Amino acid sequence: MTCCERLRQLPLLGRLLRHRFIKFGIVGASGTLVNVAVLYLAQETLLVAITPPSLRLNLSLAVAIFFATINNFLLNRAWTWLDRRPHVHTPILLQFGQYTIACWLGIALQFALTHAFTSHLHYLLANVLAIIIASIANFVLNDHWTFGRLRLLIRRWRRQHPQHGDSLGPPRR
Repeated sequence: MTCCERLRQLPLLGRLLRHRFIKFGIVGASGTLVNVAVLYLAQETLLVAITPPSLRLNLSLAVAIFFATINNFLLNRAWTWLDRRPHVHTPILLQFGQYTIACWLGIALQFALTHAFTSHLHYLLANVLAIIIASIANFVLNDHWTFGRLRLLIRRWRRQHPQHGDSLGPPRR
């Protein structure tokens, strides 16, 4: 058994090395492109009349982040977690809200970890390390909460253990 095969057998790391996390990363890269393109368009053309420049930048950033978040949510829903759609019956607006909260938690985690790591590392290295950790946390949170892995696991457990009734998780539908 190779080292990669052994790593894939580890519960968390194995899941990250499989295709879904790679798709998540590709979607994130596309979101970065959307963010940069929309930021440029907003800053240089759409909002150019807004002064002071700091207000224009803040509004441009908000618009860019908004469109990148929508892009990432729709692509993740349509591609990364497509196999879960028949099993997860969360309305799309609620799911988008969950996705947005997960993203903001990832941002907060990255911010906090970058500050924590800078006492021991150069700030750029600290930020890269924080981005990696926050990306993994964001993936796990979206995988379990937004796109329903937790609900699927609870449903499977209930089917395998009917004698326990509703002692685990939310009420059955």
